Amino acid sequence: MHAQPNTLKLLAAIVGVSLFAASYTSLKENPDTIEDNPKIAKIKLQPGFKIEHLYSPSENKQGSWVSMTFDDKGRMITSDQYGILYRLTIPAIGQGTAPKVEKLIVQNDTVALGNAQGLLYAFNSLYVMMNNHSNDKFPRKSGLYRLQDTNGDDQFDKVTLLKELKGDGEHGPHSVILSFDKKSIYVISGNHTDAPQMDAYRLPSNWQYDQLFPLIKDPRGHANDRKEPGGWIANVDPEGKHWEMVSAGYRNAFDMAFNDVGDLFVYDADMEWDFGLPWYRPTRICHATSASEFGWRTGSGKWSPALADNVPPVINIGQGSPTNLIYTKDAKFPAKYKNVLLAFDWSFGIVHALHLKPSGASYTAERDEFLSGMPLPLTDGAIGPDGALYFMTGGRRLESDLYRVYYNGPESTDVSIATALTKENTLRRQLEAFHGEANSAAIPAAWPQLKHPDRFVRYAARLAVEHQPVSEWQEKALAEKDPIIITNVMMALARQGKPEQKDNILKSLLSVNLSALSASQRIDLLRAFELVFCRMGEPGAAIKPKVVAYLNPLFPTQDFETDKLLSRILVYLDAPGIVPKLVALLDKKEKAGALAGGETATSSADLIMRNPQYGLDIAKMLEKTPPLQQTYFATVLSSAKKGWTPQLQDKYFNWFRNAFNYRGGVSYVGFIDRARKLALAHVPKDKFTHYDKLSGGTLLSNSGNDLVIQNYPKGPGKNWKLDDAVQVVESGLTNRNFQRGKDMYNAITCVRCHSLGGEGGNVGPDLTQLGSRFSNRDILEAIIDPSKAVSDQYAAMQFILKNGDSIVGRLVNEDKDAYFVSQNPYAPDVLKKLPKKDVVSSKYSSVSVMLPGLINSLNEEELKDLIAYLKSGGNDKHEFFAPKGGK
Repeated sequence: MHAQPNTLKLLAAIVGVSLFAASYTSLKENPDTIEDNPKIAKIKLQPGFKIEHLYSPSENKQGSWVSMTFDDKGRMITSDQYGILYRLTIPAIGQGTAPKVEKLIVQNDTVALGNAQGLLYAFNSLYVMMNNHSNDKFPRKSGLYRLQDTNGDDQFDKVTLLKELKGDGEHGPHSVILSFDKKSIYVISGNHTDAPQMDAYRLPSNWQYDQLFPLIKDPRGHANDRKEPGGWIANVDPEGKHWEMVSAGYRNAFDMAFNDVGDLFVYDADMEWDFGLPWYRPTRICHATSASEFGWRTGSGKWSPALADNVPPVINIGQGSPTNLIYTKDAKFPAKYKNVLLAFDWSFGIVHALHLKPSGASYTAERDEFLSGMPLPLTDGAIGPDGALYFMTGGRRLESDLYRVYYNGPESTDVSIATALTKENTLRRQLEAFHGEANSAAIPAAWPQLKHPDRFVRYAARLAVEHQPVSEWQEKALAEKDPIIITNVMMALARQGKPEQKDNILKSLLSVNLSALSASQRIDLLRAFELVFCRMGEPGAAIKPKVVAYLNPLFPTQDFETDKLLSRILVYLDAPGIVPKLVALLDKKEKAGALAGGETATSSADLIMRNPQYGLDIAKMLEKTPPLQQTYFATVLSSAKKGWTPQLQDKYFNWFRNAFNYRGGVSYVGFIDRARKLALAHVPKDKFTHYDKLSGGTLLSNSGNDLVIQNYPKGPGKNWKLDDAVQVVESGLTNRNFQRGKDMYNAITCVRCHSLGGEGGNVGPDLTQLGSRFSNRDILEAIIDPSKAVSDQYAAMQFILKNGDSIVGRLVNEDKDAYFVSQNPYAPDVLKKLPKKDVVSSKYSSVSVMLPGLINSLNEEELKDLIAYLKSGGNDKHEFFAPKGGK
């Protein structure tokens, strides 16, 4: 159905956030992105690249495709997320014809296998990572399957389950890729997939929580039953008989890729519900070295990258939903995009290009935007036999499309770029040869490298030591005098040794001269202490005072990473004075706008208008960002039982009340409340009610997950569809509640951007005359589907920069030198300045900046009151609000 003209006008009026003045017509559309096909017109490419829309599975009732591979005949094999496998014969570039699409026959049945989030054609077989909770249509469970054509009829007649995997859904089994040496395969799974029993382990399987930080599980229940090691990677032989654990500690990494020298990279996901909390970790590119641990733990337990027993990311990308990772060695691309990692983000429709640079035993990376679109829910991609990039959109039953991107510019694509192996990278690989088995040569080779300046070398050396029998190196470790070797080998002994060695390990650590250490070396030493306590328990009565005397004078150091470790160790040890020191830090001013997880390659503000639905939490948080250090120290203090005075407790619990004024992800309030309740468990019983009220207990819902905002929707809400909403509203708008209608208008944030009856924001158009111009259906359609028709006058704009990146936001002003762009509708006065010399072109976004689903928290009566309030123009004397039986 097409919207009627009046509906289109309303959509333009209600979703708009600013009228662009005529002076802004100096901005021109990028001619490279103007196409007749809207599926192509929305996509921004780098100069010289061309794009073809090849096929729409959803338009052909073939589901929403999420995985692909190419077979030995150059045909593409794909899978619907909730359906069967397909095989495509792809036309040559520029041919303009549609692919030939066939249902893949497996054992004479098209539905024998599917639901694949990973596909690989190798060893004359199709490997399928099936992600499925078995049902009547797809009785097979999640696992790695091998499909073979044994009779030469070009169909797969043999299916072998190589290993069933316990896990399904979006955090279940994911990708499968060919190993770098082409002799085996690698599989990767998210953190809701149990790590199966392996035949070998490069990463020792004695993983634990390993922090003294209070474990607060997600208050809304996400991943509460999941434990370490989180997401994992295994190397598997072609027959699926030998499984080896390679790397773990991911949240929900979908995909991985080898570079041209055989180093493996992974694109890991963030936990968006943790926005605003100090344990939040952004999406990131990880170098998955042998035995690497990346520190995912459930809830508040995620490790900092600074901890020596996990390895840091190559680069933090930012918020998003990773789905695919490709290395472009085989692409027919110009030099700039040769040997580059392409990382797909589903939420915000961006393919990030990561330009790797060797750095010691690992890499650094610079990021730019290879392509993007709004909306563009990217799922999977691959470099085809023709050297072009093929990618798909879809997932979660969304509209699905298949594209091809190729280079057609002036630069040569016949280029060969080799990554140079550094001496540290070579040394790291030599040490990794000792991972997984005992070898008499390991200790002599690895021991000196425990003090190597390169972190990845030290990590590889420690794991080489840990794989050797403890009896062969324990005595050597306890006799060691080098402070850096002591630090690292005591971590190994804490992880692999017996608890009866605890005091001897602590004596060795106490022998280290703290003043001679660098900041990072001091963090490593503190981590060694923490591991001893986590794995072996509290220090004995004789040595505990010595440990306290050694560490207590250090705090605070003014270095946050150091102070995080010191605070949790000293609270654990009941160190004298630690409580007043930490309470004093709850007043300390912090850098405005600082985000957890460190610097990111993308701006959080720039993501809001790329996908308003997923940008909502970002917008709210950036409006009033929580203080990270205060939140961290307040959480640490929740486990402090001793050292309190009434004055300290008053100040501490009042901090919690203030913390509820900040904004974060959907679990922010719940996490703060859980820390508050942990702390309340330590107050005198006769003071519980006082401190519960002082700390904001009366502000919270019964679950503690939400603030009880006066006049907030009572619900229960629903996912309102247009016809249902129209039917409810047109059942009658008589005897409505004016105040409740106004409250709903405020509660669902209309007031932030729009004025009505003289009240509200001035960011968007005035809605006072809405009721006199538009029908109930018009108004509801504009609210429920704000992106259906977006006028150029009111749309956000995508500015294309010279470096290939893009910036999305509202153009609110310009002068002769710069454009001034607002990116957050909740903080409209915060402007990003774009120098005109850096802007190549711009285009309007087809995605409304008005957030979808705003009315989904309302019940039927609340929805009626809202529409009555809108149509009345904020007039409480309107007939909608007249009581029954008279005025």
